[in-house]
Amino acid sequence: MSRLRLVVQEWLGALGPWRLLFALLTALGLAWFGPPLAASRNPAFDLAVLDAVHRLIPPQLGQLLLQVYQVSGVHVTAVLVLAVLIFLALRRFWSELICEVIGTAGILLIVDRWLKPLFDRARPGESLLELSGRSFPSGHAAGSVVFYFLTCTLLGARYPRLRLPLFAVCSVWVLLVWLSTLYCRAHWLTDIAAGAAIGYVWLSCCLAGFALWERRHSSFC
Repeated sequence: MSRLRLVVQEWLGALGPWRLLFALLTALGLAWFGPPLAASRNPAFDLAVLDAVHRLIPPQLGQLLLQVYQVSGVHVTAVLVLAVLIFLALRRFWSELICEVIGTAGILLIVDRWLKPLFDRARPGESLLELSGRSFPSGHAAGSVVFYFLTCTLLGARYPRLRLPLFAVCSVWVLLVWLSTLYCRAHWLTDIAAGAAIGYVWLSCCLAGFALWERRHSSFC
């Protein structure tokens, strides 16, 4: 038990006070705002945001965003995840491989298997695509934060020259994914905000665990 407590203390130290505070605030926010959001069928603020997005985005850009949303779906993302895992395995980056698996699989379980059924919020009406499932929090927002930024961090540590380009490209792509979910009326803005926060918390937890693993492993080498 003392050994487990020591590991938890080291992991909290790797997480840091600010990220721990953000995680606590995210949990409190979900508990406080989640049920009222799920119960509201026509939230005025979210509806106003979706209407504004459609007014401000021209049709040509809208068609591009429709394609972005479809490309960022589960099937294409699964291929990207598999490609990253194969690359890490071929390079024998075993700790990074384990972290990537835990990160990507974990966020799917947290959002799709736990939080979405818990809140059971309906998607916005008049969606531009045929969609199923629940809305809160956004799996697109949470998954994109975890997968792309976890991959950037892990690969950037191995290839420092690629760190800035990787983060720049992935940041633009993640923003496009979020915007596409609004344009397609697949999610409310509050879904995306909650998903992004949850994704960041899980990303922080995974990177703290990875840092602790690397520290303990290097001490035995």
